[in-house]
Amino acid sequence: MDKSSAPRSALTFRRFDPASFRWEGVPLEEYKLHQGEHPGEGWRDITRQVLAGRFGEPCAFRVRYFEVGPGGHSSLEKHEHIHVVITLRGRGRVIVGEEAHKTRPFDLIYVPPDTPHQFVNDGDEPFGFLCMVNADRDRPRPLSPQELERLQARPDTASVVRIR
Repeated sequence: MDKSSAPRSALTFRRFDPASFRWEGVPLEEYKLHQGEHPGEGWRDITRQVLAGRFGEPCAFRVRYFEVGPGGHSSLEKHEHIHVVITLRGRGRVIVGEEAHKTRPFDLIYVPPDTPHQFVNDGDEPFGFLCMVNADRDRPRPLSPQELERLQARPDTASVVRIR
């Protein structure tokens, strides 16, 4: 397909507002619609903006910006698809597999398939990051009791894991 016949995206340019840390015309959404019922599926004070992949672009991925408020966290979960995450704002703690990492702006986090992961803001400022995933992807799955037990048994991950 030549460029002249390529479909035009509804998204060609979105201005970023550094004062609000938002992109114009991109709705601010809740992280998820429902809290989970299994340990680790809960979340707190987190929003998202879908920046690309939802507006008719011919791409096989989505680019999303998540922002976690002080004391907030994402679900502790795993998927078949990968995540590529780049911290943009603030500092946070990240669990990937059985390791916990401190993250700061411009750090890169790769979450392999079927790997437990969670993003936690244990600071006083917003913690924001870009997250790239497949547009067609599986739903999150809770950790097994054994996976959760291993994370809670390790001092470095136990101090980061948020269950509810």
